[in-house]
Amino acid sequence: MMLIDTHCHLDAAEFDADRDAIALDARQQNVAGIVVPSVARYNFDDVIALSNLHKHCAYALGIHPMYVDDAQQDDLKVLENYLQIHQPVAIGEIGLDYFVTKNNIEKQTYFFTAQLKLAQQYHLPVILHVRNAIDDVLKHLRRTQVVGGIAHAFNGSFQQAEQLIALGFKLGFGGAMTYSRALHIRELAKKLPLEAIVLETDAPDIPPEWVGKQGRNTPAQTVKIAQFLADLRQVNVSQVIDITSANALQILPKLAYLFTPPQVLL
Repeated sequence: MMLIDTHCHLDAAEFDADRDAIALDARQQNVAGIVVPSVARYNFDDVIALSNLHKHCAYALGIHPMYVDDAQQDDLKVLENYLQIHQPVAIGEIGLDYFVTKNNIEKQTYFFTAQLKLAQQYHLPVILHVRNAIDDVLKHLRRTQVVGGIAHAFNGSFQQAEQLIALGFKLGFGGAMTYSRALHIRELAKKLPLEAIVLETDAPDIPPEWVGKQGRNTPAQTVKIAQFLADLRQVNVSQVIDITSANALQILPKLAYLFTPPQVLL
């Protein structure tokens, strides 16, 4: 099994100068799958085009909580139209963010719950963005049950982790756990069941410690992130790669097409 980066913003402006090279480098380093979530209506087409160009990339479509101030009601209808026409692996990146601002909680909640209903209607998993809002996210997930998904960059409590797992979610771990002061995140990554964990970079953001906080993260860092998690858990890296990749394919079943050889018509 090869590595899967379950969260990478490869369409971001930080990659404009060398996006193709970055995608190729990741592929050459055994990152066989990269999930590229959208953040707003304006980049739906960008993530789709990128995934069509780079065959080891797959896209998710959604409206990020940090972008809802600029979102319009019609954006939800556009999203639903895209879900009917295209084949995203998930709805995302969606969620709630009370870290950046609490001034627009009502609008964040409206767009989050509306997208959960779309995920329920179209039987799609969701990719969650959650900062300082896990209890509220859990409340809405119980009210609008979806088929599961990924809690990206998870840093909640063990109890909250267990609740998300019970609701069918995997938990994303990446560069944040590599920092020596991230003791709680390391403890989560070490003690939670490996069957509940997926790997991610969130590139170009959340660079690992060895890159430095001012550096640019890339999907190729998934390789060293897998090794870091293996060392943390004191297991062989091949076990981490096999299990986290199987987890990603389980929770995002449409990802399987990345690993299916094309049929040859005779």
